[in-house]
Amino acid sequence: MEPGSHTVVSPGMVIARQDRIQVWSLPYLFVVVIGLGFLFTFFDIFDINVSFIQTCAQIVPHCVPGPPPGQTTLPAGAILAADMLGLPVLMNLIGYVIGTLILSPLADRLGRRDMLLVTMVITGVGSLFTAFTNDYTTFIIGRTITGIGIGADLAIVNTYINEVAPREGRAKYTSLIFTMSALGAFLGIWVGLLLTTPPTPFPLGLPFAINFVNGWRLMYVIGAALGLIGVLLRVQLPESPRWLISQGRIAEADAVVRRMEARAERMRPLPKVMDELPVPPREATRISYSEIFTNPLYLRRTILLFLVWFVGYVTVYSFAAGLTTILASLNYPPPEAGLIAAMGTIGFIICGLFAYAFGEGLERKFWLPIAAVLTLAGGVLIALAGKPTSPTATPIVAFIGAMIVFFGFNLWVPMTYTWSTENYPTRARTTGFGLVDGVGHVGGGIGLLIIAPLLPQLGPLYSFLLIGGFLVVAAIIAQFGTTTRGKRLDVVSP
Repeated sequence: MEPGSHTVVSPGMVIARQDRIQVWSLPYLFVVVIGLGFLFTFFDIFDINVSFIQTCAQIVPHCVPGPPPGQTTLPAGAILAADMLGLPVLMNLIGYVIGTLILSPLADRLGRRDMLLVTMVITGVGSLFTAFTNDYTTFIIGRTITGIGIGADLAIVNTYINEVAPREGRAKYTSLIFTMSALGAFLGIWVGLLLTTPPTPFPLGLPFAINFVNGWRLMYVIGAALGLIGVLLRVQLPESPRWLISQGRIAEADAVVRRMEARAERMRPLPKVMDELPVPPREATRISYSEIFTNPLYLRRTILLFLVWFVGYVTVYSFAAGLTTILASLNYPPPEAGLIAAMGTIGFIICGLFAYAFGEGLERKFWLPIAAVLTLAGGVLIALAGKPTSPTATPIVAFIGAMIVFFGFNLWVPMTYTWSTENYPTRARTTGFGLVDGVGHVGGGIGLLIIAPLLPQLGPLYSFLLIGGFLVVAAIIAQFGTTTRGKRLDVVSP
């Protein structure tokens, strides 16, 4: 059926009409609307990276960033901040699991758009609660609440993007949204550097840093404000046509696709409608978890993708949430450690633009070894730059290494986001992504909890090789997965 016709059509024809659209056919403002949610989400993920040293000093008695200058051991009774970081990160990621396991299936049953509002509200409330905590236990609770919202939000956003993006551009537009994530990470780390570290001459720190006594609290208030803005803007989003069809709401799906066709035709002529695909009748579909665990195809995919995420997130979260604290435990002064992490976010932004421009050039899983090698190489550069106490230290090399590290592990993320959503059918897509990504996040928390105490004994080079090695293992596992690039979603995952 062509735009302008009012003939009643089958569900399969509506999907076929959407699949022939070759351009982004929603208002580009919606990219910003979805992206603002991601900006807030990644601001919250990364804001703990630099600021936790100040947080720990205020809520944990005798907490210090590292040994005093010129010493290799802690004073008696002192507690290393790196040793205290693992539990808040782990509980934040367990919050991801709770959020995805409970809220992601609701997005498959109640709709993508409405649940995007719910997840953003939960995340904002968690961030605001964290800002007013006064002890380690309540700080962990605040991080857990925030994680509940973030975990589900990541699953639903990636599902939504993949269901409305053109067939040849799912990785491209996931990467475009991910660029907003890079801006959130950039703000989270740089604002932390500005508000929570003392002024230090460049390149050993930030000369105009404020070191505001409640800087870390202000950061979580900023996060809550970003969450409120995200809620107000997401109200404008249309529902996913694929989800509407899965619920038998054919007329509503047809109306959304009509608007997409009309907008697409203003940019280029629409090709002929592709062959209609059969759509399972609504009464024949099972609840999301049953569809995944009783279907051998989706069960195999779930096991593989879970392993990829679980192992890979050890690397991702060690750097995303813990690079500053890790460097401090390796005798880097906190201002310089924070500046190295902050410089890394420049690589994150470059990565988002690179992935948007070139992400469709390779199969998703082929990008993962490239990302892993880059991450390892960047970590080695940081280590070879030398400790700041050494007269031969080269901070500029450490900055370049950090940019490569952040480019590498963040190239891994949007490609795996895209690939994970493509591996599941519409009726269980958010649930499937939530399972593998959400539960996989636990690997990041457990990894950081186990790795952090080992770092002072390993030294910089072996520390970065250990952390980066997990991403290499994840990339190898991924090569046993299916190919999805350029294929129709309903063909890849019937």
